[in-house]
Amino acid sequence: MVAGKKVTRESILPPVCEDNGEEGGKEEDLGGIASRPVSRPRSVYSRGSVDGQRVPRSPRQHQSIRTAQQDEDYTHEEDEVEEGRGLPGDGQQQEEECVLADQDFDIDLELSRFHNEKQAYDPTGQSRYKEACKMLNVIPVSYFLRNMKQSEINMMHYGLGSQGSKALAVSLVTNTSILKLNLRDNCMEGMGAAAIADMLKENCYITEIDLSENRMGEYGARALSSMLLENTTLFSLNLSGNHLDERAARHLSPALIGNQKLQHLDLSHNRFADMAGEILGAAIAENTGMKSLNLAWNCIRGKGAIAFAEGLGGNIFLRTLDLSYNGLGKEGAVALEEALKNNNTLEDLNISNNRIPFEGAVHFALGLKVNTTLRILKMSRNPMQSAGCFAILKSVQANPESAVECLDFSDICVDQEFKDLLNSTKETLPNLQVNHSGKKDLECIKHSGQSIGM
Repeated sequence: MVAGKKVTRESILPPVCEDNGEEGGKEEDLGGIASRPVSRPRSVYSRGSVDGQRVPRSPRQHQSIRTAQQDEDYTHEEDEVEEGRGLPGDGQQQEEECVLADQDFDIDLELSRFHNEKQAYDPTGQSRYKEACKMLNVIPVSYFLRNMKQSEINMMHYGLGSQGSKALAVSLVTNTSILKLNLRDNCMEGMGAAAIADMLKENCYITEIDLSENRMGEYGARALSSMLLENTTLFSLNLSGNHLDERAARHLSPALIGNQKLQHLDLSHNRFADMAGEILGAAIAENTGMKSLNLAWNCIRGKGAIAFAEGLGGNIFLRTLDLSYNGLGKEGAVALEEALKNNNTLEDLNISNNRIPFEGAVHFALGLKVNTTLRILKMSRNPMQSAGCFAILKSVQANPESAVECLDFSDICVDQEFKDLLNSTKETLPNLQVNHSGKKDLECIKHSGQSIGM
């Protein structure tokens, strides 16, 4: 809203509830911002005038006065048109206009006190937030009101719920200060996530947002996928722990293919299984912007693991991939052999705790033998034993163009043969860091922590 410019009821705040035609309005919860407008009391200003001034009426008198005025010949109508207050209609009631006075706002917002005055432009959205909280019957978050001008807001564990999330979304539509927003664990569920998604279609300043652990499910995933096809500023999105499954993957797939701006996506701790792995694998093969993807703690295995590995082989942008705590097994490791041979961009791969046996490790080693870009490989807690670790290390030693800097075999016991190979490898690759048998290497842990960060 620009200072000095008169606005209608609809421009006071983005729609969050809808006017159902009854006096005073009635709240109606339908989902996203655009589809769930907040109701507002009808303007207390009438079409009549006294001494050239518009006269406020009480809401109780308003309906009867309107009925009587419909049959009157408004003597001041032409003057109102010239002054920009109204346009003549063919017997239809003209939409009333009112303007907010920012001095009328406080925590207990009173919409009936609106005056026909000009409202200053509010780039923080504070006025909108207070009004939306009143309409949605939620308590404004004082921390948010105090920090709306900051570039980074952390609102983890505030218990916003779906209604509180909608109120927050209303103010963020026009906020120009916040760049990073953390809304982790706020019980927003599908409706609240849809409101945030609608907001992100309009807001062009937020670049990082954490929506993890909000139980949004398929409904929220569908709304956010639609947003990703329109948003061009968001480059980091965290959807960890949101009960996302195969149905959510079907919604996310076109978004991953169509969005070229999102660089970091966290889908860990969800319910993606075999079919979801196939769907996401096909999307990753076509993605042209993602740099890091986290799919840890899901159930991708069997055909899903194979399909995802094939998709990885066709990707030419991904730098960091976390597939730990899934179920790749031997089949997934064999598929990753081909992926490593074809992929020339992946630098950090975590396949820890994936039930990869010795045979799978040998196949994976064959791919590592020709790969020239992978720097960090984490394979801890896999049942590949010392022989599997030996095969991996031998491939690194035999590849003159290998870029490997860190191998993590944590919690895998190795024998003397592996230790002897490691000592000889260190002579030619002195900077190579290797973890095994649970012994920590501080430098490797440092590299690992940097690669996992979103």
